[in-house]
Amino acid sequence: MRLGIDVGGTNTDAVLMEGRRVVAVCKTPTTPDVSEGIGAALWRILASSGVSPAQVQAVMIGTTHFTNAVVEARHLAPTAAVRLGAPATLAVPPMADWPDRLHRALGGHTYVCRGGHEFDGREISALDPDELRRVATDIGEAGVASVAVTSVFSPVNAEMETRAAGILAEELPGVKISLSREIGRIGLIERENATILNASLGPLADRVLDGFEEVVARAGIRASLFITQNDGTLLNLDYARRYPVATFASGPTNSMRGAAFLSGVTDGVVIDVGGTTTDVGILVGGFPREASVVVHVGGVSTNFRMPDVLSLGIGGGSMVRGSGTTVTVGPDSLGYRLEEQARVFGGPDLTATDIAVAGGLADIGDRNAIGGLDNDVVQAALDRIRLDIAGTVDRMKTSADPVAAIVVGGGSVLLGDDLPGVSEMIRPDNFAVANAIGAAIAQVGGEVDRVFSLEDMGRQEALDSARSEATERAVVAGAEPATVEVVDIEEVPLPYLPSNAVRIRMKAVGDLGLSA
Repeated sequence: MRLGIDVGGTNTDAVLMEGRRVVAVCKTPTTPDVSEGIGAALWRILASSGVSPAQVQAVMIGTTHFTNAVVEARHLAPTAAVRLGAPATLAVPPMADWPDRLHRALGGHTYVCRGGHEFDGREISALDPDELRRVATDIGEAGVASVAVTSVFSPVNAEMETRAAGILAEELPGVKISLSREIGRIGLIERENATILNASLGPLADRVLDGFEEVVARAGIRASLFITQNDGTLLNLDYARRYPVATFASGPTNSMRGAAFLSGVTDGVVIDVGGTTTDVGILVGGFPREASVVVHVGGVSTNFRMPDVLSLGIGGGSMVRGSGTTVTVGPDSLGYRLEEQARVFGGPDLTATDIAVAGGLADIGDRNAIGGLDNDVVQAALDRIRLDIAGTVDRMKTSADPVAAIVVGGGSVLLGDDLPGVSEMIRPDNFAVANAIGAAIAQVGGEVDRVFSLEDMGRQEALDSARSEATERAVVAGAEPATVEVVDIEEVPLPYLPSNAVRIRMKAVGDLGLSA
């Protein structure tokens, strides 16, 4: 028995699964205190299924806590950014292009010290322990308890990051330290940014995950608790505390994995219409296609793995305004207040849900409450929704040919049965809770992204080394060793660098080892 939960802006969805069989599902409004909504979903699904809490072997939760903290610049810890790269990287200091609100929230504690490596492992300059001790003194006097350490080309040679972290930990007992080689990819600035964000989220991660543990325990469940991350795999709580940035965009990823599971389609377009937003992404081999460019989070450029997803502000709770044929839908939404404020629930606000009921696409609430709604407004709103979502699908497609689309999410009733540019609308059973199903079926993964010099080893040896490292990371994260397999390989020759260099990125996944 696995219990998957996904927290959205409007609803918290839960699903109980036994193997590949869906035992029970439920959808509850998200609460201001997210843990309360999770608790309500747990109690409701256990009660409706008749399953004993003792039968649940694992609980998987997808949360937007950490993304929201960055976007809103709230609940972030003051963080020191220590870069090892002087004198080569002095021209652009850490956090140089960050939005002012985030720079202020983190305190602006930045340091560039000697150190770093070239792509082939040669030193830029020797690490200076005394310099790092002076930096540690400054950090301690400022009362900063989170530190991000980034070294030039640390994915190739992590020795200086490791040594620097050891010195800082010795000088600053109890400080949380994030290392860039464990978080981002090759590019320095974007990897550094991702590491700083991760460090700033450390204290919040402890509070949030403690709350999740408490609410699961109150429900009588003694099973292992996991957090979903943005590549469709799971983090155990220890990993989630260390790498909270890995949860960014996990909601759309859960929906896409759930869509693949429910439909049996492993390659195609997924349209996930929730209560607040619509997310459109591409499935490749049953996993979301990863973004190939820099991803911005709260205005900060990052390069850690993220799904290639386009979002627009249209969902079941979206506000509808205008009259006649001049109608707008979203981007603002009632969110979790939908069941209080929408007209079909006795409220004053006209929403996309009211439009769906008036148009005969849904049967919820009190239809009489919208009896006087102008038919022109209803049709104009539905046309606006369909055209905006169709345009987003076109932006994600790789050709102009119509494609089949898997449609999931409770708000997908807004689309009806056809969409411009879409050849077939696949709406599988339990489509409304695909996100929670994606969380429940998630596997455990490990990834490596390194530059290898083929002067000292053959190509196959480099691939074998990357495969071994990715597999080991998956097993350490909790995967059953016998089930781990490589699902993605990216090999990019670097012709303008000496020593016949090649960049290899490899991802391995395996089934969760519940016996552990």
